[in-house]
Amino acid sequence: MTGDEEGKGRNGYGASAGAELVGSQGTTSIADAVVAKIAGIATREVSGVHDVGGGTARAVGALRDRVPGARVNHAQGIAVEVGEKQAALDIGIVADYGVALHELALGIRRNVIAAVESMTGLEVTEVNITVYDVVLFDDLEAPQDADAKPRVQ
Repeated sequence: MTGDEEGKGRNGYGASAGAELVGSQGTTSIADAVVAKIAGIATREVSGVHDVGGGTARAVGALRDRVPGARVNHAQGIAVEVGEKQAALDIGIVADYGVALHELALGIRRNVIAAVESMTGLEVTEVNITVYDVVLFDDLEAPQDADAKPRVQ
């Protein structure tokens, strides 16, 4: 990797270690929603994460999924505070059963910090993770619709 490529993201536009959001030529402001979306995508990339968000956020997400043409809310379940140079995140997840939760949290932290810092140039000061639920394989096979009628063969 050459010196010019070092620190660049997937598209070649990632922030380098010395990137400044506040400089002599102006400032760059990054909205909380942008950081939340990046963190949401990075969280979902980690194996063992079944869903992101607590009960209410997931219920709203399920309703959104039923609306034709609705887009996935990648920021669901992510709370962010962004300052001039730093960001702090709170992430709620639902994990797959059998996953070591402490290792899952560590993997999420690593992935989120790497994604947010490389794409925004912000220093991530903390990533707090709350595990709201664990999904069992039997739960996945249950009918999603409470009004669903059993099949007649």
